[in-house]
Amino acid sequence: MKLSVLRDAIVNFMNRFGVISAFFLFAAISAAQGTQSGFRGGPDHLGVYSARPPKQLTLKWTFTTSGAIVSSPTVAAGVVYVGSADGNLYALDSATGKLRWSFNAHGDVNSSPAVADGTVYVVSQDGNLYAVDAASGKQRWSFATLGEHRFTAAGILGIHPATEMMPDPWDFFLSSPTVAEGSVYFGSGDGHIYAVDARTGALRWSFKTGDVVHSSPAVAGGLVYAGSWDTYFYALNAATGALVWKFQTGADPKTHLMTGIPGSAAVSNGSVYFGCRDANFYALDAATGALKWKVPNDGSWVISSPAVAAGVVYYTTSDSHRFQALDAATGRILYWLPTAIYSFSSPAIAGSRAYFGAFDGQLHAVDMEKRAYAGVFAAPGYLAYGPRYLAADGGLKADKIWTGDTLDDMIVDLRGKIFSMGSILSSPAVQDGTVYFGSVDGKLYAIGD
Repeated sequence: MKLSVLRDAIVNFMNRFGVISAFFLFAAISAAQGTQSGFRGGPDHLGVYSARPPKQLTLKWTFTTSGAIVSSPTVAAGVVYVGSADGNLYALDSATGKLRWSFNAHGDVNSSPAVADGTVYVVSQDGNLYAVDAASGKQRWSFATLGEHRFTAAGILGIHPATEMMPDPWDFFLSSPTVAEGSVYFGSGDGHIYAVDARTGALRWSFKTGDVVHSSPAVAGGLVYAGSWDTYFYALNAATGALVWKFQTGADPKTHLMTGIPGSAAVSNGSVYFGCRDANFYALDAATGALKWKVPNDGSWVISSPAVAAGVVYYTTSDSHRFQALDAATGRILYWLPTAIYSFSSPAIAGSRAYFGAFDGQLHAVDMEKRAYAGVFAAPGYLAYGPRYLAADGGLKADKIWTGDTLDDMIVDLRGKIFSMGSILSSPAVQDGTVYFGSVDGKLYAIGD
């Protein structure tokens, strides 16, 4: 039985018989996979954590950096690893938040770390993949791409002037590395998907797509899955980088508003699931790329990466303001919960709980059995600036936020106003009754019992 299939079976067991009994089975899976962790919990990106979920969302500690944190934390062997826009990768004691070490990555670390066999891997905005000793924070090696940049187009999002080449101000994330079978896989703003030797950093192969790749590769069944801003979703041979299949999503050549795949995929039971800026959520046959089903999202981007557990796919949306649950086999909407504001944060599942953040600085807990919210934690910015920028229903006061039609206007409004509420773009990680996540207020939060 494949490990991903076994994990799905155990998630079903968890939901039926409880977290404690299933914990020991998950430990067996972890041993079989080797000592590794990273974005979305593992190479197949299911977003499922074997940890006990907290019963309440009480602040345990915070750690303050000098830049926004959109990186998602990774927890391994009692240490939390997270990147910051201040250019550093941090290692913190998971129980206390005390700094163990920091590593200067020479650029915004908007990538989530991967940890395997005593090494931490992370992508920096300086265009390098770094391998760092997990115990000391000393660099082991680096691999240089052709350079990092955001998705760029003329008149993007309808911003004036229409002929000016502009970077997309909503392209926040860098690709997060995935470690599998001795290779590190990641995407780059130079348009390539890379595989390098995990021990030495030597290039094994690269594959050229048509545009920026900020999707984080998922690896399962000998294939690497990643999306590109060129509208295509790719499946590559993990050993050679050869194209196995590609699938085209929607295009918007005029404003590029509804185009591109900045989010990442999850692979489960022979299907690969991902969202897209074309406002659709897709399920493809993992072996052939054939469309199984797609679900429209009322004109809304789906930037978050899905979580898959017990035959259900969970994800968040931007403009339709939803936490949504779909039947994994058919795409049928099982239920959805309103978020009131955009969410790019990917749900993390532990036991019967799901956790995700939103642009208003709130982290939500969902009781998946009751199909209802089970708690919320608010960053200080939500309390300080929410009354200024949020309406009574929790939605944005558009007249207080958006002031012009140029790129400069949008950046100032987004980062100066919306971000003041402590927006949570980071995806949570759950370990030992604690939820860890970052905020653009520059803090890493640990909340739990």
